[in-house]
Amino acid sequence: MISSTGNAKIRELVRLRKSAKERMKRGLFLVEGPKMFREIPRGLCTEVYVSEAFLQTGEGKAAGEVLDGTSCQIEVVSDPVFRYLSDTQSPQGILALVRQLRYELKDVLTARCSGAPLVVVLENLQDPGNLGTILRTAEAAGASGILLSQGCADLYNPKVTRSTMGSIFRVPFVYTQDLKGAIVQMKECGVRILAAHLKGSVDLYEESLTGPTVILIGNESRGLTDETAALANQAIRIPMSGRVESLNAAVATAVCLFEAKRQRRIRTEK
Repeated sequence: MISSTGNAKIRELVRLRKSAKERMKRGLFLVEGPKMFREIPRGLCTEVYVSEAFLQTGEGKAAGEVLDGTSCQIEVVSDPVFRYLSDTQSPQGILALVRQLRYELKDVLTARCSGAPLVVVLENLQDPGNLGTILRTAEAAGASGILLSQGCADLYNPKVTRSTMGSIFRVPFVYTQDLKGAIVQMKECGVRILAAHLKGSVDLYEESLTGPTVILIGNESRGLTDETAALANQAIRIPMSGRVESLNAAVATAVCLFEAKRQRRIRTEK
């Protein structure tokens, strides 16, 4: 049992928790909590750390059964050490070290899509909660994947990972250093590019979203850059009542994606 915060493995885990650069370098990230642990695809988990208290619970014993026969071993740590490791105020007793997922642009376009691709493109999105919520929403709405600019927050940040509620393992995503080039490439493949924009000239509900579609979502405070917005075939706006000028980025994404889901369902039922 590990009982010291000075242990080499514990120090490594803390570095991974705190540093996106370290996570990228190692190709690993942390997953905490029983729910997220159960979502990890078999083969991605490399190490599991559990607290003494958690090991005695039913969930702790179940975790051991899940790992039985795999190369992934359980390491028991003292309760104080686990609290030191945890990224939450109420530690849940289990933390896994997981290999990062690898996708390409073609996966974002086709991996989850039985019909026309529906892709979310995020430019410089900074809020971890927004990012995790968008990934979870994308799964629920049937989006084929997400493309992110390098200026976006790190999806492997523990706060982001936790807020995806497991969707991080099921929705393809790609970071790109050349956002313009990737958008142009999708455009050349016949995908219609729509920019969610306060100055959009077309109402979201008047735009057809049944064909291959990309929805561009910008930074929380500044929106899309002019350069990226100019790549769109059409700038769309979400109609709003009252004196509200804009919506939270995650909310705006959800409105757009579920309108696409609604339209596609109607088309399928005809």
